[in-house]
Parts: sequence; structure tokens; C-alpha cells
Amino acid sequence: MMRLFDSHCHLQDPRILSVAPQLIRTSLDTGVVHFAVNGVSEKDWPLVKEMSDQYPCIIPNFGIHPWCVTERTPNWLNTLKGLLEATPAAAVGEIGLDKGTKGRQIDFSDQVEVFRQQLQLAKELKKPASIHCVRAFGDLLELLKSIGPFPAGVILHSYLGSAEMVPEFVKLGAYFSFSGFLMSSKESKAKKMLKAVPTERILLETDAPDALPKSINGQSLYLIRKEVSVPEETLDGSGRDTSELPADTPNHPANIHHILTYVSSMLQMPKEEIAGISFANAVRIFSYEGSKVLPEYQEASKLNIA
Repeated sequence: MMRLFDSHCHLQDPRILSVAPQLIRTSLDTGVVHFAVNGVSEKDWPLVKEMSDQYPCIIPNFGIHPWCVTERTPNWLNTLKGLLEATPAAAVGEIGLDKGTKGRQIDFSDQVEVFRQQLQLAKELKKPASIHCVRAFGDLLELLKSIGPFPAGVILHSYLGSAEMVPEFVKLGAYFSFSGFLMSSKESKAKKMLKAVPTERILLETDAPDALPKSINGQSLYLIRKEVSVPEETLDGSGRDTSELPADTPNHPANIHHILTYVSSMLQMPKEEIAGISFANAVRIFSYEGSKVLPEYQEASKLNIA
């Protein structure tokens, strides 16, 4: 069975928290070995830590999302630093910049300052950082240049930037993570951008419960059980055509297989090869001191397969 690493998701999200154990079990059964679960505010950091303590497969990430910067407490940075130091397995995230519809409601200078402090903290602690960026890639690049490079790496989560910017981000230590949002781009743009990314920098993610991918070649999506909504026979990967699902249908982490299929088709490479490459890349970037996957990376390095 292919091994996959969901490099960015939110299993602590209130929309899916009650069924998270079921989602994890189902995903593990399909070959998803690790989940990088990203906190978004001080409110959910304890829950992410609790889930990580309960599940060896969960890599905790703590950060303040740009949408949540107005909710931060005066002591947020010390709290974040203390939590990261007390949780060696943790990385930084989700952090970033947003000039999209929702991001425009948040003062951009506040976003920049909170993002800058978190980037500096990640670099100080030698941790990778998972970065959200919407319509602000120019600002992001300039900020990364002012603080970087980042030897521990940064993950440009759900990357939808241009192919032309890829080399500049790579110089700074960036990895590029792809979710179902990529499948909403024009195919020509997606293919050009994917081909610009060095294979050793490709990651796969679901961003669950967001970024529900499109069904590939009639293959059913994994869907999440709800009290109402979809009929029973469509749940957990079986059943009918999923092309007419409501836009707010929550995404299942096992749908990383659809992202894998799409990326492999765009790059014209076998799924098994992309799975192996993206898994090794994720293990590498999440192999900092104290990481849950560091022993796995060290063993792979001995065998020259990392």
C-alpha cells in the first residue's frame, strides 16, 4: 500500500471534531500515515495538543491564522513560544497573509506584524512553518526575503501562486503543498505551476474539512457522516456521483488520494512515484529535533531513501 502524508489539515475543526476518530481510522486504512494538524488561534491550540497526545499519527502545529489576529490576547506570543518549547513534536502553523474577501476585513498591517513575529519564532526554534497566502504572494515573498532564508523550511500550504515565483520561494527554503483548491484552477495554469516546482519540494494535503476536491474519473470521494445531508450509501467512499455536492460539504482527509491522482496526471508521473516523493519530502521537513517522524527520517537516511 502507498504511504501518504497529509501535510496540512484541521481535524480539530468544530465541523468534524465529533467524527475525527472515525476519519483518522478510515484514512489510516487507506495508507495515510501522518496528519499535520494546524491550530489557528489560542482557543484551539490546547485541542490540537490533546489530539497529538492521543494519536501518534498527528503532528501538531500551533499558530495564529491571519483571520484570527484580532482575537489574540496581549500575551499571545509568549504563550505560543512556551507551547512550542513544551511540545517538541510541534511545528508552527497556520500563519500567513490574506488579501482575499475575508482577509480584507482584517487590518493588513496587523496581519504582517503577527506573521513576522511567528516567522521569526519559527526560525529561532528551528521549526518549519505552514503558511497561508491569499492574493498576497508579492508581500509574502518580500517578507520571507527580509527574515529568511529558512533552513528548517516553510510550507506554502494550498499553493496557488504563479510558476514564475517558485524559484524565488525555493531559494528561501519553501516547500509547496497542494490541496483540492488546485483542481479549481485552470488546468494549463496548474500544470505549468506544478512543473515549475522541484520534485523534492512537492507536498500533498487535504486542508480538511475545507478544499473538497473534485472527483477523478468517476472515483467516489470519501464523505463525512452528517445527521442530515448526503444519503447513507454515499458515505466513506462508496455510492453515487459526487459532482453535485453542496459547496460547503466537509472534506475527508482520505481524499488526499484524489489530490495524488490529479498531481500525478498533471506531471505525467505514476501515482506511486508521486506518493513516495511527497511522503519523503513531508517526513524530511517535519524531522526537526523532537519530531514524531525524526526516527523515521533518520532510518530512511541510513538507507539512502530520504
